[in-house]
Amino acid sequence: MGKYVIQRILLIFITGFIILSLTYILLQQLRVEPPAGTFSAQYSYWEDQVSLGYYYRVTDLHTIATNLNLQVITDANGKSFYYAPYSTLTRYFNWLTNIVTRWDWGTSTTLSVGKSAIQIEMARLPYSMRLNVISILFSIPLGIGLGIWAALKKNTWIDNSISTIIMIFISVPSFVLISFLLIWFAYNTKWLPTRWPSEANAQADPLLGFKAYIIPVSALSFGSIASFARYTRAELTEVMSSEFLLLARTKGLTKPQTVVRHALRNAMVPIVPMIISEFVGILSGSMVLEQLYGIPGVGSLFVDALTSKDYAVVMVDMAIYTIIGLFATLVIDLSYGIVDPRIRMGASK
Repeated sequence: MGKYVIQRILLIFITGFIILSLTYILLQQLRVEPPAGTFSAQYSYWEDQVSLGYYYRVTDLHTIATNLNLQVITDANGKSFYYAPYSTLTRYFNWLTNIVTRWDWGTSTTLSVGKSAIQIEMARLPYSMRLNVISILFSIPLGIGLGIWAALKKNTWIDNSISTIIMIFISVPSFVLISFLLIWFAYNTKWLPTRWPSEANAQADPLLGFKAYIIPVSALSFGSIASFARYTRAELTEVMSSEFLLLARTKGLTKPQTVVRHALRNAMVPIVPMIISEFVGILSGSMVLEQLYGIPGVGSLFVDALTSKDYAVVMVDMAIYTIIGLFATLVIDLSYGIVDPRIRMGASK
C-alpha cells in the first residue's frame, strides 16, 4: 500500500507539472494586458519582470523601431521606457526557476498591480474552502438519509416523492437555484442579504454573517443532496435484494439489524468515494455562484482574472484546482480500502 501511495503521489506531481506547463506556454501566446495605474506602479512592475527574467530593457533605436511586441511606458517628462519579452521557452524556464527557488508565481497586472499572485490567491482561498466544506457537510447526512428512507420505502408514495424531488434538483443548475433564492428570499421578502457582506460588516453583525451563508450553501447543497440520495437509494436497494441479506434474515436477524450491520456497509463502498468527488465538483461549480453573489473566493477570482487577462493569477488558480483534483483521485481510491478492507489498492492480485 505504501509503495502504491508513493507511486500515485509521484504521478500526481508529474501530471500536474505537465498540465501547468502546457497552460503556461499556451497563455504566453496570448496578448499581455499591460498594467494600469501610475507611472511609478507600471515602472515598478516592468522592472520586476526584468528581474524575474521574463522581459528585458530595450535601448537600441533600431529594435525600438522594428519590434512590434514592445511594452512602452512614459513618465511625466515624456521619457519612454521600452520592454521586450524573452522567447516563450526562456520565460517558461525562468518561471519554473522562480517557483522552485523563490516560490514566486508572478505578479498581478490588472487585479492588484504589482502584488504577488500567490498572496492574492491565498487571501481568497479560505472563503471558497469554508463555503464548500459547509455545503458538503450539510449535504451528506440529508442526502444519505433521504436515500436510505427511499430504499426502505421502495415503490411507495414516499419513494416516488423523493425520487421526483431528486430528479428536479439534479436537473436544475446551481446558478438557477441561487437566482431563484436571491429573488425570493433576498429581494422580495428581504429575509436574507442580497450580496455577500464585507468582512467588517460580518464581524460587526454576526447574524448578518450567518445569514450570508444560507443562500450560497443552499444553492450548492441541493444538487449534492439529490446526488447522494439517488446513489444511496440505488446501492441500498441492490444490496437489500442480494442473497446474503436473505441468509442473514433466515438466521434470525431483524430487518433493521440486516440493514445496519450488512446492507449499509456494502452500500457505502461506492458512496464514500463519491463524497470526495462531489466536494471537488462543488469547488469547481462555485465559480459562477461566487460571481453572482459577490463572494470573494477563488472561483470569482478565476473569472475576474480571465476577464482582465491577469495570467499570473490564472496560473495560481489553475494550480490550486489541478492539485486538489489530482489528490482527490488518490483519496477516492484509498477510501475504497478504508470502507471495505477486502479491497487492496495496488495489490498484484
